[in-house]
Amino acid sequence: MSATISKSFPAPGSKAELEEGTVLSPRFGADGLITCVTTDLATGEILMVAHMNAEALARTIATGEAWYWSRSRGELWHKGATSGQIQTVKEIRVDCDQDALLLRVQVAGDGGCCHTGRRSCFYRKVETSGTEPRLVID
Repeated sequence: MSATISKSFPAPGSKAELEEGTVLSPRFGADGLITCVTTDLATGEILMVAHMNAEALARTIATGEAWYWSRSRGELWHKGATSGQIQTVKEIRVDCDQDALLLRVQVAGDGGCCHTGRRSCFYRKVETSGTEPRLVID
């Protein structure tokens, strides 16, 4: 493992440093994770929402490919390693208080991102007409 991957990120500084500074100091939650929204570089379509720990973020930065933390499996996950749907990261953004990330990616393989075989994990919408909300496949 390279030094880049194993290094930790600096602790968050003051509010002004977090919001206006130039140091990446992600605010991982109590569970050690930060939420990451991933979008298609060309279209802006939201592809997925996942989580990263410090190692996943460091690997993403070092390799230029998306790595996440799988909460269900309890392990690092290199997106596309088995499916071929490698996400090449073209841009990483951090929100104002550095507790959420946005990846803008190009997807290899068949272009899908969802484990159900769909392009996006957001393939259903909530329909609120009627008495109970229901999910409708879009």
